[in-house]
Parts: sequence; C-alpha cells; structure tokens
Amino acid sequence: MSGSARGTARGTVPGLATPYPLGAALPAVYAEDDFGQRFVSGLDVVLAPLFTVLDSLEAYFSPALAPADFVDYLATWVGAELDGTEPLPLRRHAVASAVALHRVRGTRQGLAAAVRLAFGVPPEITESGGASWSARPLGAFPGSPEAGLHVVLRVADPAAVDPHRLRAVVGAARPAHLPFTVSVTTSRTSEGA
Repeated sequence: MSGSARGTARGTVPGLATPYPLGAALPAVYAEDDFGQRFVSGLDVVLAPLFTVLDSLEAYFSPALAPADFVDYLATWVGAELDGTEPLPLRRHAVASAVALHRVRGTRQGLAAAVRLAFGVPPEITESGGASWSARPLGAFPGSPEAGLHVVLRVADPAAVDPHRLRAVVGAARPAHLPFTVSVTTSRTSEGA
C-alpha cells in the first residue's frame, strides 16, 4: 500500500490509567503539592498509552492481533500488495501471507496466489513458454516464439472488478521479463444461469 491511506489511532486514550503514576514517584516535598500532582498527572495521560503499547508490543507484530491502523504499517514493511480499500480481514491475511508470496514471486504459482488473494478468485493464466524433450538436437521449440502472459479473471460481475487493480497486481507478481495482458470476463457458472 502506498503512503498512509488511513489515519493513525495512536495517541492518548481517555480514561486510561497508567500503571506507574509519576505523582507517587515524586520526592516527599511535592507529594502534598496540588500543582505538582496535577502537572505530572497530565504527563501520566501522555505516558499511559506508551506503557500499554510496550506491555503488548509482541501483539503489534502479529497481523491477527495488531490494531487496524498498525496492520497498514505492517503491510508496508513486508511489501504486501494492497491498495488501501480492502476489508481488515483481507489486509491481515495479506500481511500474514506476504513472506510466502515473496518466495514464489515471479512464478505461475505466485501470480495465481497474488490474484486469488486480491480478488478471491483463481485466475486463468496462459503463458507463451513451454518445455519439451527431444532425442534429436535442434528440435522444435515449444510454446510461442514471442514471450507473453495473459491473465483472465472470471467473476460473476465483471463491472465490480477494477481492471487497473488487476493490472497492478499482475504487474507486481509476474515474471519481470514477460509482457502481459489482463482481462475480466463473466464466470462460466453465471453464463449458464
């Protein structure tokens, strides 16, 4: 996800008590000073969320437990391909599976997984290349002599899919050397209905 599409919720939390009030730690001369106690209680309001975050810091780095705005930061850290409009459960899943997707990036499996993650539908992928074996040297090359990749996404409502988003997802997950085309069409099940 590029930039910060959502605001942050980090800050003070009304009514949150600190486990370590500064007023109790002041020297005895300030223990009875009303101004000094009120002054440091203002600092307690600022410090209370810090203690809460530090006490649960491990949860911030777990996509399943992190606060929603922090999931977006995690997405940028792990390179998850998000545009910022996805629902929170999908963003959490994208962050959790980013490392596995990076391992297969640039492969047919990785491309299919990235498109399925972004759109919830497995794509049809047609590649120009191929592999074959021949007992004779200089045998015919398999596939098309022109490199290319075509991705078809079959969905019930093609108008609901942003083709620019599909193009961006395929562009990020495809093998880097292959030119590609994408198309969105009606699913075969909805054609027969």
